[in-house]
Amino acid sequence: MSTIELRHTIIKYLSQIDDVSFLKAIKTIIESKATGEFYKLSDYQKKRIESGRKQLKNGKTISHESLQKEIDQWLSTK
Repeated sequence: MSTIELRHTIIKYLSQIDDVSFLKAIKTIIESKATGEFYKLSDYQKKRIESGRKQLKNGKTISHESLQKEIDQWLSTK
C-alpha cells in the first residue's frame, strides 16, 4: 500500500470515529510527527529541480560509485 493510499484509508476510518478522547490521542501522535513546516524554494531552486528531473527522465544519470569518485577528486583539489 502506497503512502497516499494509506493516508486515504486512515482519513476514511478517522471520519467514522466519534470517540473524542481517542481522536485527541491520535491528534497528539500526529502533531508529534508533523512539523507543519514546508520548504520554501526559490525560483532558482525550482528550476534546478526541474532540470534534474528532466535529466533523470532522459536517462542522464551516473552511478553512485562514479559520483563518489568525482566528489573525492573535487575534494582533493581544494
